[in-house]
Amino acid sequence: MRSALIGGALLLAGLAAVAFGVYPASDAVVLAARVWPVLLFVVAITIVAELSAEGGLFDVLALWITRAARGSAWLLWLFTVAVAVASTVFLSLDTTAVLLTPIVVAMARRVRLNPLPFALTTVMLANCASLLLPVSNLTNLLAAQRFGAAGSSGVAGFVALSWAPAIVAVLVPAAAVAVLGRRALSSRYTLPVERGVGEGAAPDGAAGDRVLLGASAAVVLVLLPALVSGVPVWVPACGAAGILLLVFAVRRPGVLRLALVPWPTLLFAGGLFVAMGAIESLGSLAVARAVLGAGTGPWGLLRASGAGFVGANAINNLPAYLALEGAARHPLQLMAVLIGVNAGALITPWASLATLLWHSRLSRMGVRVPWRRYMLIGLVVAPVTVAAATLALWLVH
Repeated sequence: MRSALIGGALLLAGLAAVAFGVYPASDAVVLAARVWPVLLFVVAITIVAELSAEGGLFDVLALWITRAARGSAWLLWLFTVAVAVASTVFLSLDTTAVLLTPIVVAMARRVRLNPLPFALTTVMLANCASLLLPVSNLTNLLAAQRFGAAGSSGVAGFVALSWAPAIVAVLVPAAAVAVLGRRALSSRYTLPVERGVGEGAAPDGAAGDRVLLGASAAVVLVLLPALVSGVPVWVPACGAAGILLLVFAVRRPGVLRLALVPWPTLLFAGGLFVAMGAIESLGSLAVARAVLGAGTGPWGLLRASGAGFVGANAINNLPAYLALEGAARHPLQLMAVLIGVNAGALITPWASLATLLWHSRLSRMGVRVPWRRYMLIGLVVAPVTVAAATLALWLVH
């Protein structure tokens, strides 16, 4: 609710800037043409993720990995890392923070393991694993448009720049969680025998309707390659959302509600887009260019990622990216900014909306993670991750 109020206020301020001529209406129209496919994708992929969760898809994955790990907490955690990375890369960081977090916490509790290492894994990887594909993060979708304008070939051009820093940005925080949680992860567990959950049975969330589970699994399996096919990502995402909406309308219509649409995120993002556009029209671009510089060597790229890192933790990763993207004079600089705003958003609670959503979900489940502890961990992990990922970008290019 707080993010929606902030977004609404920013949207009104931006519209006032247009009305009073501070922000040219023609520039606002150009911005709207750029933003609507991004926001439409956010709505569609959120609906896909929410309905897939309602269908029991994530519950089944959790059940499978608890069985596949065969009592090893370390192996269970590694499977969690893999699922969190896949969820973030293909379904966005918010899916991992909001939908996967409660499932892995419940999974850890079911087998009587400390849920904290699993909860830290989802928030760390929700942010840091969101570098690989345009669909992984709202900032990436915006950057992909810039890459396209610079002549890069769509998803392939984006991945050609992102793959090395993306790998490093997964390995560093995963290693940090492994060190922090080594004592809890060194234990073994026994799967509880639960009524109604046999070897071939689906878990609680999917037991009611196997049709919904099958439809969710099929739609997601088809959607994942479609998102990297080169087709504008909002097209397959909207198709997938439409199919699941039809199936649920027949099988479980009570699930279909306006809350499936991420209204707070839309208001927050839309307000930021308009407000940052107005601020840029007042001359902020010159300041951003002075901050970023023009270098694409190791120090130049570290300067760019450092600016993104500081901006994300000072205000939020989305406005930090919007403030800096126009100042990036080279695709490598722009990718460095993405490293800073995505992988660096681990210190302050407000650095990433996904982090606030993650903490809210944990609080509802009775898992206490004090912000002070979270920030202390982030103070170590975030700068190391950003620096290492930026150097990886420089080394391979």
